[in-house]
Amino acid sequence: MLTTKTGVMSRRSLLKSTAAAGAALAAGTGGVSLFNVRSAYAQNLPNPADVLAKINVGNMVKKEYRDQYGLGDNDELWDPTKDWIRTVDWEAVRKEHAGKTVRFAIGAADRESAQEQIEPFAQLSGIKIELVAIPDDSMYDKVVAEFLSGNASFDAIQFFSPWLGDFAAQGFLKPLDEYVAKWKLPFDDFYETYQRNYGHWADKGILGIPFDCDIQQVHIRPSIFKKVGIDADRVKTIPSYEEMIRIAPELNKAEPGVAGIGMMCGRGFWATYTWQHISAQYGMMLFDQNWEPIFNGDAGVKGLETIVALSKSAIEGIAAADWPTNRAAWLGGQIACNISWQDSGTQATRADQSKIGEDVLTIYTPRVEGGTFAPPNIAGSTSCVTATSPEPEAAFLMLAYLTTASIMAINEANANGVAPGYRSVLTNEKLRKVSQPAKVWSESLDFAWCAPRVPSGFQIDQEIGFLINKVVVGEMQPKAALDEAVVKVRDIMSKNGFYQGKDPMNFAATEPGLWIGKGKPLPF
Repeated sequence: MLTTKTGVMSRRSLLKSTAAAGAALAAGTGGVSLFNVRSAYAQNLPNPADVLAKINVGNMVKKEYRDQYGLGDNDELWDPTKDWIRTVDWEAVRKEHAGKTVRFAIGAADRESAQEQIEPFAQLSGIKIELVAIPDDSMYDKVVAEFLSGNASFDAIQFFSPWLGDFAAQGFLKPLDEYVAKWKLPFDDFYETYQRNYGHWADKGILGIPFDCDIQQVHIRPSIFKKVGIDADRVKTIPSYEEMIRIAPELNKAEPGVAGIGMMCGRGFWATYTWQHISAQYGMMLFDQNWEPIFNGDAGVKGLETIVALSKSAIEGIAAADWPTNRAAWLGGQIACNISWQDSGTQATRADQSKIGEDVLTIYTPRVEGGTFAPPNIAGSTSCVTATSPEPEAAFLMLAYLTTASIMAINEANANGVAPGYRSVLTNEKLRKVSQPAKVWSESLDFAWCAPRVPSGFQIDQEIGFLINKVVVGEMQPKAALDEAVVKVRDIMSKNGFYQGKDPMNFAATEPGLWIGKGKPLPF
């Protein structure tokens, strides 16, 4: 999970200027075609093997982390046969696309990390990337305005995955199936939950390449649990949420300055995500087959009641807690048991980020009697090409590079919060050596729960979260809050074209991605 969840990336066409430059070149060189100019440009590029050799652990993983885990410069934290940048034919890419420019608008907070990848990609492909930094707090509004203008000034964007329905339903995104097949992108190496919820959109094909592939998990401090007579175990320590409620008061008294429970119940989507995480284990689904909201049933209410019970032993201020607040408290050693994203389990082990050190264990999401095992794939980001891009294939190639397995594995080794979604990465034993939560994380993804990417999905998350927060602070009862939320959500859905004879999103095509674990035996 990135420090800012709303980072978005984009680009504008230079078709006119490129064509003008080509005409000028042709006029000045006796009619040399733009294709020949591009060929000459490609011939001046370095050997791809030399560039790829530098995309390695030694050059791209922090030295202190390499030393901490004894990593060699050329250790492969990924499977080279599924690392797209090492399997694609770069000479073919150069032949078709060298000399082109792709403009990529990006959240200001992410500009520096993206800047590092511009030169290697240009050396490999001959395609130039121009970054346009947009303030993160206005990213959504600016992107929507560009789309609605009918002439978006970017070729590619990377955005908060709950926005996918907003852009896909309006036809703003370019289907990528053709390019995935042509350039042999290993799309099937992504876990199914990411394929279906960050890549595919209902029955409209592949509209995105998964980027920051989040999941929420439960992380514990074994030393604190030991003080209350509980040995740390990934399966048995907290087998159920009922057990978490039981032991929370004991954890809350185990060590001065350490609260029993950490979770995010701040107003809006933060509270919604915590509620989704817990309620999914009781079997909660958001909609039925007619897109009618049904989350105010027993499962949703029980999940909210669980939050209220846990809040009695939680760190002070959870009713205002967002991810940065929760992260700071957890990494500062102030929480014994934390419900958060996967990166809390990796960053906890890094001395430059955390006071916890090796006193951390990521456990399997607690189950509930008669419920389900549904670890929640919540938030994250995806990468897309705009439907109006004059250079959609070049934009796709850029996104394929930025999301390739080796770069995503290196992100995880650097504990920077950008989460890999590739099976071949999260099951790699060398990667697991540097990523404490990776084993539980990878096995949990085969059972993942995810909210559908409906239009105005983020607005829905906000409205539900406002009401959940009122329950946490004691202003409403769980059932009443969820009943009111259902009315608000149905109104939002109706305004987006649902219930009018032709829903904008196909439920039958969406349903398989909502709970991947249906009918599967538990992994433990």
